[in-house]
Amino acid sequence: MAVQPSMFAKCLAEYVGTFFLVFTVGCNVLGKTGLWACVSIASVLMIAIYSLGAISGANFNPAVSLALGITKSLGGPGLEWQAVGIYCTVQLVAGLSAALSAYVLFGQFGSVSLRAVVQPGPGFSVVSAGSCELLYTCMLCFVVLNVAAATKNCQERNQYFGLAIAFVIIAGGYAAGPVSGGCFNPAVALGADATSAPSGFGWSLAYIGFQVLGAALAAGLFWLVRPSDFGGQRGSFLASVASEFIGTFFLVLTVGLNVLGKSPAAALSIAAALTSMVYSLGDVSGAHFNPAVTAAIQTAGRNSEFGWWSATCYVTSQLAAGQVAGLIFCSIWAASFPLGPASGKTWLQAAIAEFVFSFVLCFVVLSVAVSRTTKTSQMFGLAIGSCVIVGGAAIGSISGGSLNPAVSLGISTGHAYTSIDASRFQVLAATQFVKARIYDVCEVAGALAAAGIFQITHHVDTEVSELKAFAYLGPALEKIQP
Repeated sequence: MAVQPSMFAKCLAEYVGTFFLVFTVGCNVLGKTGLWACVSIASVLMIAIYSLGAISGANFNPAVSLALGITKSLGGPGLEWQAVGIYCTVQLVAGLSAALSAYVLFGQFGSVSLRAVVQPGPGFSVVSAGSCELLYTCMLCFVVLNVAAATKNCQERNQYFGLAIAFVIIAGGYAAGPVSGGCFNPAVALGADATSAPSGFGWSLAYIGFQVLGAALAAGLFWLVRPSDFGGQRGSFLASVASEFIGTFFLVLTVGLNVLGKSPAAALSIAAALTSMVYSLGDVSGAHFNPAVTAAIQTAGRNSEFGWWSATCYVTSQLAAGQVAGLIFCSIWAASFPLGPASGKTWLQAAIAEFVFSFVLCFVVLSVAVSRTTKTSQMFGLAIGSCVIVGGAAIGSISGGSLNPAVSLGISTGHAYTSIDASRFQVLAATQFVKARIYDVCEVAGALAAAGIFQITHHVDTEVSELKAFAYLGPALEKIQP
């Protein structure tokens, strides 16, 4: 039996990890790092998780500890409430000391600079900022629960858990940063607010409230998608459909917030969101999160258990999630943007762009997650997410780089919803509906083409299956030979 770390060792690990996380946040904010701040913060979280995960579980966030406490109380994996209390106390102390240390390092004690991460951005209400904090704290805790606490992933000892968790910071930091500061952690919120106390105090309390709600929501969603971890039936179809809704929702939400916020790293942020959710839910639903991907997988026909009924339910869930996300990101910004070719580009250019890079995305999914020959057990999420960077950077200036009918529907729904002129709503909605369908046709056509090419390049998969079947039946056939 392996020797377990002492509680002192666990608490020290939580202090060290949380300290360096909050200290890095403080240095990036006070040093006005700008573009690469989110990558820096995500990177320190990732290395701390890989360094200390086997010691304390690498929570480094009271919201994460709270989510683990809730799942444990529901009969699933997690932390006992006593450990939750101890961890949260250590994390908050580490956050305070780290924020103070950052001020001392930069010689700016008493400055209001750190307040930027714990108050609404210019022009945003507490509801908008709180919504971002709730949703991305939920996403962070949900990913932690799935990649680091779920029974299956613990048994298989996956090596992508740190990457998946850190990528939530890249996704949420660029997406929600302009609205709320992108905090997602009570230790960060309290540390930033308390050390800025000479100029006022109190925003951290509101932020912590939203973050606690996000943690509770994440625990509930984890219970919904992994009933077997709580004594329920494994392989529930409801869990699969719910997984598709959740993953698609966070993907489309991140798309919309990045575009509305004019993020300088939109493709990276959206790719990070997709990567995190693929790693979190790949073993639950297959992590399609895209009707085009579902069409490609169904057409490829490599999964006999995934029929047209399953595909229809998946697509319905994905499209519903896209619409809900579109309404939410437009409500947060009280603004929207239209779907269609960029200024100066034609519909033909946009159609070709969407077709080609939807092909790339779907072909990669089939190759790294479906094929028996080229499937990868660890790098699949990163490979799939990277397709968004490829397409987003390559054709963002042509078509916007949707590559996903759920994204297209979310954008068009949000834009129609936020129409100021009520008399034009029906006309605008109809126009956006037509544009979304044009994008859909191009994206699904790319998916079908990808499935067709995949059938040729990966025909060896079917040959291997036939050989295995022959090897299995061979002895029986010999016995009945005359």
